Amino acid sequence: MNRPPWCAPALGGLLRHFYASMLLAQGVSIKELSAYLGHADAGFTLRVYTRMVPSSHDRARLAVDLLFHEQQ
Repeated sequence: MNRPPWCAPALGGLLRHFYASMLLAQGVSIKELSAYLGHADAGFTLRVYTRMVPSSHDRARLAVDLLFHEQQ
């Protein structure tokens, strides 16, 4: 198949990773993302995209900060 140079097979993978990273940044869970991407196992999705998941420590700190700021 003759494709234009900009239409490399790797482009699909890049778009898929971009899509996944945007969903994770918006708080979509690994389980939901796994279903959206068509993965049979959420563990696979977690292994591939774990570096893109916001730190649970950061989320916990933010939740505590919000809790105490709301009470003031």
